[in-house]
Amino acid sequence: MSKKDFYEILGVSKSASQDEIKKAYRKVAMQFHPDRNPGDKAAEEKFKEAAEAYEILSDADKRAQYDRFGHQAFSPGRGGGGGYGGGAGMNMDDIFSQFGDIFGDESPFGSFFGGGGGGRRSSGGRSRGVRGSNLRVKIKLNFEEIAKGTTKTIKVKKYVSCNTCGGNGAKDKNSINTCGTCGGSGQVRRVQNTFLGQMQTVTTCPNCNGEGTTVTNKCTSCKGEGRVYGEETVTIDIPAGVQEGMQLSVGGKGNAGERGGSNGDLIVLIEEEAHPQLHRDGLNVAFDLHISIPDAVFGTQVEVPTIDGRAKIKIPAGTQSGKIFRLKGKGFPNVNSYEKGDQLIQVNVWTPQHVSAEEKQMLEKLQHSQNFVPKPDKNDKSFFDKVREMFS
Repeated sequence: MSKKDFYEILGVSKSASQDEIKKAYRKVAMQFHPDRNPGDKAAEEKFKEAAEAYEILSDADKRAQYDRFGHQAFSPGRGGGGGYGGGAGMNMDDIFSQFGDIFGDESPFGSFFGGGGGGRRSSGGRSRGVRGSNLRVKIKLNFEEIAKGTTKTIKVKKYVSCNTCGGNGAKDKNSINTCGTCGGSGQVRRVQNTFLGQMQTVTTCPNCNGEGTTVTNKCTSCKGEGRVYGEETVTIDIPAGVQEGMQLSVGGKGNAGERGGSNGDLIVLIEEEAHPQLHRDGLNVAFDLHISIPDAVFGTQVEVPTIDGRAKIKIPAGTQSGKIFRLKGKGFPNVNSYEKGDQLIQVNVWTPQHVSAEEKQMLEKLQHSQNFVPKPDKNDKSFFDKVREMFS
């Protein structure tokens, strides 16, 4: 079953501003919130769809990827770790954690729906520390790697979980105590008067910052952060057909979070290595073939470079300069479909810049020959027609 368009889910246009997207999400989230629709599975699915759409469209980088490549930009096959945790990959606590941003941390709605927190929440309501930041790396690929897809293994310098304390930031298990303010829940409840009447709200515990526990003695290795600066080897699966400037997201391979917080993502920026002979044009690849005047007159067979090797093509007798030959399916695959580009070979008849006296005499004899007087066929395509054909 195909996924619905994110803009359609939120009821906004593709040119919508961030404020418009936030307002639209607030409206849809309030309409389909499970507390307003108890037991309604359809409403819960719409609520999850809206959260998934907002997670992508509220992030400038992810939105740009979605606008360019659609849902395929975040499919699990891209980058080995998937792009986002939306939809079925998000639990309700993860979704509720967004509401602090939508309604504001001090808003009764933000608190009521589980917002107002620093870190990501566990199913018990406690925050699992502070989420790690995303990291960006660049990877250069040659034409063959782009055409066939590849796997890259790189070393990334980043924050990793502390092995001494296991990421909790404490010296030992006896150094972790239940928070006396919230009783370990990570949240403080209070009653507020709103225009809807009296409402019980929940805010993050100010004493433990939502973690439910406090550390009396910090780990000496990480100084209580639960992470240290180190290095990790990351394997990245790159699908065939990626392009210059495209970004892949490897989930959970960014900086480790503080005190057990979830890891950030690793954003991989694709760069193309220039090919010494071929040029890329979208899915197609182009090659300039130079032949001599005799070869153009008599015809010949030549070998041309391709992405994955070499191929022989036949040049018919009387081939004109500018003629374009097409090798079907010898281009790049489309990363979002089964479509594949072609290799375009443009013939250029090479005109000598220097000739000997003997060659000059031979050419002068041919100068007035009827066979050497230009007689373009009316069916011959113009330069603009050839350009149009090349890019079609």
